[in-house]
Amino acid sequence: MVPEVDVIIPTFREAQNVRPLLERLGRVRKDSGLPLYVTFVDDDSRDGIVDAVRDIGEDWVRVLVRKGERGLSTAVIYGIERTKHDVIVVMDADLSHPPERIPDLVRELADGADMVFGSRYVAGGSTGEDWGFFRWLNSRVATLFARPFTRIKDPMSGFFALRRRTFEGAQDLNPVGYKIGLELLVKCDCERVAEVPIHFENRIHGESKLNLAEQLKYIRHLRRLYIHSFHRSAEMLQFIAVGVSGILVNLLALTLGLLAGMPHRIAIGFGIGVSITSNFLLNRRFTFSHARTGAILRQYLKYVASVALGAVANYAVTLALIAWFPRLVPQVAALGGIATGTLLNYVSIKYVVFRRKHVKARS
Repeated sequence: MVPEVDVIIPTFREAQNVRPLLERLGRVRKDSGLPLYVTFVDDDSRDGIVDAVRDIGEDWVRVLVRKGERGLSTAVIYGIERTKHDVIVVMDADLSHPPERIPDLVRELADGADMVFGSRYVAGGSTGEDWGFFRWLNSRVATLFARPFTRIKDPMSGFFALRRRTFEGAQDLNPVGYKIGLELLVKCDCERVAEVPIHFENRIHGESKLNLAEQLKYIRHLRRLYIHSFHRSAEMLQFIAVGVSGILVNLLALTLGLLAGMPHRIAIGFGIGVSITSNFLLNRRFTFSHARTGAILRQYLKYVASVALGAVANYAVTLALIAWFPRLVPQVAALGGIATGTLLNYVSIKYVVFRRKHVKARS
């Protein structure tokens, strides 16, 4: 059976590209025999896209206008949730993705792939001649950061296909930015991922939406995916990173205190207090971000108590190691104490200060 295909195209000020894109999609529809149904999801551009689609007058094309929200990833999910056909294809509206390769994407799904990407970097793939070194470098670095999730060559591609049942199996969709393909690959737990070579063309009309803000969103998105896929290790690594930053904050606050004329005992206490507070705020914001809505004062008091326990453990283990191994260099013993204190702090902070609340199911 020939599958029915929903083509989801997120747009923001892309009205100039509607007619040439639909002309090419129409030819694909006719030549391949694939029943394509195109849904533009527009973020209230007010640039005439609704009239442009209406003027074309095809019953297999429609526009959904979102108001009050913008973002490529959420627009794609919005469109998928409001369509119904067996196969989903996502592509950009700027004519950079070749609609002529849609039949190849669909064919790979029929052959058993969970998800298929149109790839610039596999054999036969290419980019526009004036794509530019820095754009190429940005794409390659972004791909490198995504390597823990997949070994495919172009997970950054915005041109991809998957079955609706695969999408419906997604867990905790929470995208930010524009890399919705990577989000679905990870959250839909896609095991067999295929790539089809494409030529990625530079846009002719309109302006690129890729800017520094979108790149920073990609970093935030990666953090969410790391936590989703490697929850415990990612959480511990963030906790360690915050701890390292706390050492720097402590030394900086201590130095400033001494420069301000504080007695060294007070300056040392000042440094410890500032680092404890900075660690608390960073852990609350990043390491245990699920707890950001909790009562901050109560969490802070619990945090101080938890850190105090770790400090006592640090001190006791350091002395014990020196007693057990008299020839041990004190600095090495201190490292053992720090490691023990850090582990105790992590456990107590995770399960006491920022403890997750579980709702008991009704019987």
